[in-house]
Amino acid sequence: MSAKRDYYEILGIPKNASAEDIRKSYREMALKFHPDRVPAEEKKEAEERFKEVSEAYAVLSDSAKRDLYDKYGHSGIDQRYAQEDIFKGADFSSIFGGMGGGFSSGGGIFEEIFSDLGFDIFGTRHSKGQQGRKRGRDLQITIDISLEEAFSGVEKIISVPRYEICSVCAGSGAKPGTKKTTCPHCKGSGRTVVSNGFFQLAQTCQRCGGEGSIIQAPCPECHGEGRMRVTKKIKVKIPAGVDTGSQLRVRQEGEAGTASRGDLYVVIEVRPHDIFERHHNDISTSVNISLTKAILGGEAEVPGLDGRMMMKIPPGTQCGKTFRLKGKGFPDLHSRDIGDELVKVNIDIPTKLSGRQRQLIEEFAKAGGESDNPKDSFSERIKKTFR
Repeated sequence: MSAKRDYYEILGIPKNASAEDIRKSYREMALKFHPDRVPAEEKKEAEERFKEVSEAYAVLSDSAKRDLYDKYGHSGIDQRYAQEDIFKGADFSSIFGGMGGGFSSGGGIFEEIFSDLGFDIFGTRHSKGQQGRKRGRDLQITIDISLEEAFSGVEKIISVPRYEICSVCAGSGAKPGTKKTTCPHCKGSGRTVVSNGFFQLAQTCQRCGGEGSIIQAPCPECHGEGRMRVTKKIKVKIPAGVDTGSQLRVRQEGEAGTASRGDLYVVIEVRPHDIFERHHNDISTSVNISLTKAILGGEAEVPGLDGRMMMKIPPGTQCGKTFRLKGKGFPDLHSRDIGDELVKVNIDIPTKLSGRQRQLIEEFAKAGGESDNPKDSFSERIKKTFR
């Protein structure tokens, strides 16, 4: 008989490993070596490894057993505890979610490991058909809306392809006038029990899918599925303030299930706008004003998401100046806050002047000390430099 391997080596952890390190390593090993996760030719070896890592955890997770093992090795454990009693006192509660000595049933990580594989530990029985009763699948659909619709909110009618309960068989899957029969494989329990070492595991019956019954004569309309593919028109209310990526949940509008219907998730995509850009709850745009208005001041008409409005232009406004219009942006989706509108001013420079206009501009330049002759201006600067 070959010598037993070191428990720390089996779990791949150092001797000063913490309880959390031991728990984490065991969880990874238990999933890795579970016999139902490996090819058929590797099942026997996997089962041995599964027992080995479980025994190592049973000892190292118990402070008293770990202390004996650290002092005397395997002999200290074997002399004090019978081999079949090693697991009885093991503190599996930290990993198995409250399942102490004897592994009393309870929810936790250990059950997660096996439920992910379609198992319940120790052949836990469920009521007939419990596994077959399922919630319908959630659905997701993306719709695009305009910036104005996102600003004010809107109601949309959307088409959603989904499964509905078959109207012919009322969801039973059986041909009208016939009934389901008890599954001969699981005898109506919906579960089959298999043994893996010291564990007894119950798996969903592969023949009936956990229903506990099978259909001998399928419904001609849904072919035994109990559901049919249809396209449903659904009204969705989109609140003001949504943005691209916003997700709305419409309860009970997903696919039909044997237990309950799933939900519908509507993902919003806001189309780009011709003149506005959005920055969180603020919007930005630009407006052109005349040169005289920039110099003398006045008012300019600017666009807004709720209509056009007048904006005051102070005298001496520079090109590129940005004005903030408070409360003219988007309403916040989660509060009463409202964003602002940012308006950038561009100045229109006339490209054609009448004789009179040109004369006035030249007089204006001279009054400001500017020369209308660039050469004269340059020569004057040279003279001033060398005086």
